[in-house]
Amino acid sequence: MADSDFPDDLRVTQTRLHQATSELAALTRRLPWSVEPMAGWPGTEHPHTGEVTGGRAASPGWTTGQKAAVKQLRLECADLSVRIAAHPYWLTLEGEARVKARSELKAATRPSVTPAVDVARAA
Repeated sequence: MADSDFPDDLRVTQTRLHQATSELAALTRRLPWSVEPMAGWPGTEHPHTGEVTGGRAASPGWTTGQKAAVKQLRLECADLSVRIAAHPYWLTLEGEARVKARSELKAATRPSVTPAVDVARAA
């Protein structure tokens, strides 16, 4: 199946889902390890080397803005997923063809495959 067989709106939605999940992953990697403030704990010192392993510094928790940003991205990802799954295009395919096309859509719209869009030019 050629990449051009997918409706434009479906390709755009899948591309945005890739972007949103990437943004969510990047955001959560930058945030403190605990959503709520939580005390840390000491690591364990190795008896022979003195190396300390394990343990964790205290977490200040997430700010209200950070919680809102994560919530917004999670809701967007869920909405995009539903829009993709419920798209009428999938009704034109049956069985294995539908599964194969779904995988092809994901692969064709991954950021490494999809060229960057110049927002100013696209508008």
